Amino acid sequence: MKHRIASVLGVAALAVGALGGTTPSSGATPGGCPYASATYRPVLQQGSTGAGVKQAQCLSNIWGGVPKLVVDGIFGGRTLAKIKWIQGCHGLARDGIVRPQTWAVLYDPALDCYDPYPG
Repeated sequence: MKHRIASVLGVAALAVGALGGTTPSSGATPGGCPYASATYRPVLQQGSTGAGVKQAQCLSNIWGGVPKLVVDGIFGGRTLAKIKWIQGCHGLARDGIVRPQTWAVLYDPALDCYDPYPG
């Protein structure tokens, strides 16, 4: 139940961010994650580092789940577990590799997920 509420709140945060008066041309990104452009979607996996990882970590935190990921730009074990969880919530292969389909759900999450959070 905690996760379900957190997911709904995360989606609400996305909606509020979208209504906050910023436009895509101003460089704003959905959910208030400023680490990379919404069009910058590199393939990420455990061991990856940089702005793309920070963006994925930030977007994944909108989903909820406790503890939140530290947005440090290092794709480690906790980031891997959370990405696999998000992939499973969307019926994607739980391989932990952030490819176009995973980026799509990070930016446009499902309203609910009944899988237990891996934290």
